[in-house]
Amino acid sequence: MNIIICIKQVPDIGSIKVDPQAKKIIFPDSPGVLNPFDAYALEEALRIKEKRGGKVFGLSLGGPESEFCLREALSLGADEAVLLSDEKFKNLDAYLTSFVLAQGIKKIGDYYLILFGKQAVDGDSSLIPAEVAEWLDLPQVIFVKKFDELTDDMANVRRMTEDGYDTVEISLPAVISVVKEINEPRLPSLKGKMRAKSAKITVWNTQDLQVEENRLGENQKSAQIISVSPPPPRPKGEILEGSPEEIAEKLAAKLREAQVI
Repeated sequence: MNIIICIKQVPDIGSIKVDPQAKKIIFPDSPGVLNPFDAYALEEALRIKEKRGGKVFGLSLGGPESEFCLREALSLGADEAVLLSDEKFKNLDAYLTSFVLAQGIKKIGDYYLILFGKQAVDGDSSLIPAEVAEWLDLPQVIFVKKFDELTDDMANVRRMTEDGYDTVEISLPAVISVVKEINEPRLPSLKGKMRAKSAKITVWNTQDLQVEENRLGENQKSAQIISVSPPPPRPKGEILEGSPEEIAEKLAAKLREAQVI
């Protein structure tokens, strides 16, 4: 059975600009990088494969530039890679993105785990894993920090919370998103890099996925961008002077004034 890891090519965050007048985010021309959180999901998929067997599929939605992150997944040990690419897949919101990913997952088939990183660093919404689960009518657990048990039909996982973690038992197949505390991603080997360089990446478009074109139009989006603006500049800091005791007293007074303590 297959483990499907959904990965995303994201831009260099430091190079992103905002055009408030056009209500657009301007992405750099550079090819970008593998979404950092997806590296932890990929590593977990590979570790599970090493223990239980099966195949790991890397799945991504994007243009030809997204082949980079899929080849990185192949270099690390993924068995196959699938790119969902079509002009009609451009500028989709989370609702439609999750729909297209779900169609790709259905086409791969024979899966028992679908893994995601907890979020993509370009959007930070954390919406896609849960929405994909809804499209597939599967159980889901998000923000997982550890697999305590995994069998053919169930998983026992620790879901990270603000106060610690919850232990959750979930039936399989299921959708799970992971946090970076779950593992330490490996580096690719030279052999893996050479294999990935020449590996074939399967590309599916709207016809391959049997997606009706009118399903992807602007009127199908569930979110509308009202305005876009860069974050406000960080306020200027204040340097406290004096002896260590005086600085401590001043700091404590300011914290009380701000009702922090």
